[in-house]
This record gives sequence, C-alpha cells and structure tokens, in this order.
Amino acid sequence: MLALLWYIFLYQPLFNILIWLYSNVAGENLGWAVVWLTIILRVILLPLTIVSEFAAMRRHKANAEAEAAIKAYRNDPLAQRAAARKIARKYHLSPWAKVMSLGIQLLVLILLYQVFIRGINGDKILKILYPFIDFPGQINTSFYGFEIGRPHDWLWAGIAAFYLLVSIFLEKRSNKGWDKSEMFFLLFFPLFTFAVLWYLPMVKSLFILTTMIFSDIVSIIIGALRWMFKPKAKPAH
Repeated sequence: MLALLWYIFLYQPLFNILIWLYSNVAGENLGWAVVWLTIILRVILLPLTIVSEFAAMRRHKANAEAEAAIKAYRNDPLAQRAAARKIARKYHLSPWAKVMSLGIQLLVLILLYQVFIRGINGDKILKILYPFIDFPGQINTSFYGFEIGRPHDWLWAGIAAFYLLVSIFLEKRSNKGWDKSEMFFLLFFPLFTFAVLWYLPMVKSLFILTTMIFSDIVSIIIGALRWMFKPKAKPAH
C-alpha cells in the first residue's frame, strides 16, 4: 500500500513534471529540466526559506544574548538555563521551517534518484506518463557532454563541494577566531559532500548546486532589503 501511494502521489507526478519541463521548457535537455524543476521547487518553498532566513537572524541575536548571560551567571548553571529558556521564548526560536524545507528537498532528491536508477527509456516512460503529457521520444540525458545519470563524476561533485566550502567560509569569515569544531566542519563537510555526490548519479550534483546557488541569491536579496530599510541611527546631540 505504501509503495502504491509513493508511486501515485509522489513518483509519478514528479516524473511527469520533469518530462513536461524537458519537452516544453528545457529545450529537450534533461539536465536543464532538472535545473528548472529545482528552481520551481525552491520558489514554492520560498516562504519557508524566508522564514528560515529571518529565524537565522534572530538566532544570531539570541546567541549574542546567550553569551552575555553565560558570562553574567558564570557560577550559576540554573540561572544560565533559565536565561537560555527566556531568550528562546523572546526570539521564538524554532527550526520547523528549515526542517520542513530540507525534508521536502530530501524527498525530491530521493525521487530523482529513483527516476535515474530505474532508467528513462521509451517503455517505462509510456507506462508512467499521464495521458495529457506528450511522449517525447528518445530522452537526451547529456548535459554539455556529461551523462547526468552516470555516477562517479568527480568534476560536478567537485564543483558542488567547492561551492559549499566557499559558502561556509564566507558565512564564517566574520568570526574572530576559528575553533577546532568549526575548522573540522569547514573541511570535513565539503569532503563528505563530494564523496556522496561522487557515488550518486551526476544529476544529484546538479540538483544540490542549483539549490545552493538559489539559497545564496535569496540570502543576498534579503540582506540587501534589510540594509535598504534599516532604520537610520539618529544623530547624537
């Protein structure tokens, strides 16, 4: 039953959207169809992304207050915990938006994996397509010379991992000092990402890279808007 529900409500709709994008938007290039699918998904999830961005800003302020509380109640663990709870309530810290957004993206990632592992050929397409979606014939799975369904592609996995490394570094660049855990995260997480993407079909790297670029563009726009509408400090008399 669960397998049938997965197929009817998740796998088949996503497959049909992908084929429609391939035929009508992506110029019969499946790689670009995946890029467009990723962008559409991120636009749909944009409200959650915006909530997450503002939550991250509140979390930054909360962390500053928490550090001050730890110093103020250095010798009183109970007061530290009480202050932490008060700060969390004050800033309404909740990861639900980010968790939901990441969960949906992970779900699409799994669905795309199934699409490419099962293969895309004429017989399977005809069985899965809705009657109102035109059969595109032979599917072009080459993305500028790279086979998007083939695993062990070091170049695209490397590009995605390097982009992640740069993003983490730029996010942490304002830190005055780097502790061991941050250095470990900076180096290990991109390496782990590279290993996973190298193992998976190359389309995963394309999906992850598009997702990261979209997220960074949204962050830049939100940051610019905050700077534009930031209240100006009143001149001192």
